Amino acid sequence: MFTRIALYSLLLLMASPAAAQEQLESMNLEEYEPVSTLVVEEHPVDRAKYPFIDVHSHHRRAAAYDDEQMAELISDMDGLNMAVAINLSGGWGDRLKATVKSMEGRYPDRFVVFANIDFSGIGEPGWTERAVKQLEEDVANGARGLKIYKNLGLTLVDSDSLRVAVNDPRIDPIWAICGELGIPVLIHTGEPASFWLPRDRYNERWLELKLRPGRYRDPELYPSWEDVMGEQHDVFRRHPGTTFINAHMGWYANNLAGMAKLMEEFPNMYTEVGAVLGELGRQPRTARKFLIEYKERVMFGKDAWAPDEYRVYFRTFETSDEFFKYYRKYHAHWNLYGLDLPDDVLRHIYYRNALKVIPGLDASRFPE
Repeated sequence: MFTRIALYSLLLLMASPAAAQEQLESMNLEEYEPVSTLVVEEHPVDRAKYPFIDVHSHHRRAAAYDDEQMAELISDMDGLNMAVAINLSGGWGDRLKATVKSMEGRYPDRFVVFANIDFSGIGEPGWTERAVKQLEEDVANGARGLKIYKNLGLTLVDSDSLRVAVNDPRIDPIWAICGELGIPVLIHTGEPASFWLPRDRYNERWLELKLRPGRYRDPELYPSWEDVMGEQHDVFRRHPGTTFINAHMGWYANNLAGMAKLMEEFPNMYTEVGAVLGELGRQPRTARKFLIEYKERVMFGKDAWAPDEYRVYFRTFETSDEFFKYYRKYHAHWNLYGLDLPDDVLRHIYYRNALKVIPGLDASRFPE
């Protein structure tokens, strides 16, 4: 059997010198996929060591899933050792009820559905009262949390076409009722700070901004990263009785010292690791120390539903492997290193913290 390097060498020999030179001269960064010559131990992990709860999952069309689609989803979850998926795309009103029925109605122990807020009409008389009432109804109909999308603070405008800040006082009663109802708020605010920086050779997210130009946040059109994130932190500060799950590690996974300060300032704030694995895996010693210190505040999350990608999370958390690939080049063009987390930390991230925060989960299904 050929190794990857031997196969690569053979392909080069088969190509004509002229063709090889032409390919070299025309190749761009998107095409460049170097094969590492590093020889190290590899321990791929196909299944999580412990059953885990994914607190950041999206199944936007779940209300219309038929029995076969649901069975396929359960099969994929079983293969990963995913005990529970939190569907953050529940919607509100009739859609929320249909999503709960489709998912929890068929598999009551495997899914949790979060509601969303209908921000259309914010600024019109009575909007706040209607939104609070709708959320109360959604919780009565099975929602066990609230998901806030990143449009709040970035692109959402009110009835006067003015930007709606994350800490807009018209939303305060919603944060407050979540605390009274005992449901968490998983809130996605902002983007990676690099999306605000010049799109030049110094920006480490240049490739992503080239491939996904709509993610660029022109400082002339958007509030600054610091302003948007500061608005989010103000919400945490003003609502200590509400539990918040700060999505994507609050975009501080590349600055864990800064994240630690937030953890200390806001005891009502938890976080999750969705879509920031590339940041953790490139600083294994610092990330390991952080996750051990704040093991009771970090949850497992993935974001986009792609079963094969979960295995990179397992390998990063559970092994001490070196220099292995992330699953999405434009997120992280660098390789990762395993954190080799202790079992106690894995259990907290995989399920213990979610059991503590999300109502109605059956703790007896998980190891003590």
